[in-house]
Amino acid sequence: MSESGSPEESRYELGLLFTDGLPEHDADSGYRGTVAAKAAGISYRQLDYWARTELVEPTIRGAAGSGSQRLYGFRDILVLKLVKRLLDTGISLQQIRTAVNQLREAGVNDLAQTTLMSDGASVYLCTSDDEVIDLVSRGQGVFGIAVGKVLREVESSLVEIDSTPAADPTDELAARRGTRAS
Repeated sequence: MSESGSPEESRYELGLLFTDGLPEHDADSGYRGTVAAKAAGISYRQLDYWARTELVEPTIRGAAGSGSQRLYGFRDILVLKLVKRLLDTGISLQQIRTAVNQLREAGVNDLAQTTLMSDGASVYLCTSDDEVIDLVSRGQGVFGIAVGKVLREVESSLVEIDSTPAADPTDELAARRGTRAS
């Protein structure tokens, strides 16, 4: 905890990426990898690779050996979706890593007012309209991603996934074990 004792300030000190009042989870709740990947629009294989290479690691619970489940928080899924958007626009994974690190260091307060801009080679974090206008007027900004819009898309995806009834409540591994046992 910081000297002022504010939980919000202590979260900044921990280097958590987005600390702008989004729902917090207790230590044992979060989204499993399959749900996180689906909500972010990526494959489970990409999710696993990004976690192993420390691009986007789960903040609720990381992998702790064979058979353990990673648990992703809402902010993690938002970052996954932003990474996916940047990749889709042709930004290199190396530049995306730099951008994600800059976002972590910046401790962005208001995601709804944040825009990620790029000139196709670098990614810039703009937290005001003036910054966006300045970047575009210098001829550098080619496209932008409004983080607030992506945030709402992730929320909608998670609601949709939660409301979709599962065809079979058992997972694939449990179903195989059940088949072998009989």
